[in-house]
Amino acid sequence: MKQVTLYTDGACSGNPGAGGWGCVLLYGEHRLELSGGEAETTNNRMELMAVIMGLERLKYPCEVAVYSDSAYTVRAFEEGWVYAWEQGGWKKADRKPVLNEELWKRLLALTRIHKVSFHKVKGHADNELNNRCDELARAAVPKPTPSGDA
Repeated sequence: MKQVTLYTDGACSGNPGAGGWGCVLLYGEHRLELSGGEAETTNNRMELMAVIMGLERLKYPCEVAVYSDSAYTVRAFEEGWVYAWEQGGWKKADRKPVLNEELWKRLLALTRIHKVSFHKVKGHADNELNNRCDELARAAVPKPTPSGDA
């Protein structure tokens, strides 16, 4: 099974607000940078989208080490929250609906295609690839359009 490294990050201008995501895929000598944005979103949605878009880009089942500064994303898998949510009909322990359910379902499906391990990295620190993902995510945040009400 091919071994891939995936660095991810999300950004939001306001929360909710305009947001962007960025990721860097590494396989051997190959490096691929991806990014995208949405006009109205949240930081957590962009963090999830970064991982999803990176995993969806893979053509074959791979062993993927995901590095993210999002405790929300990493802990959901490390602590088994996502599996409990799935078993509980996408309800949290307090019986309220899980936020971003459709993205969690999409990500969970991808973790069943690929062998994925999640690793928490410190955001805005000395990690060159995490910092690059942050740059990509920030650059992908849609800019407000002028309203023309001058």
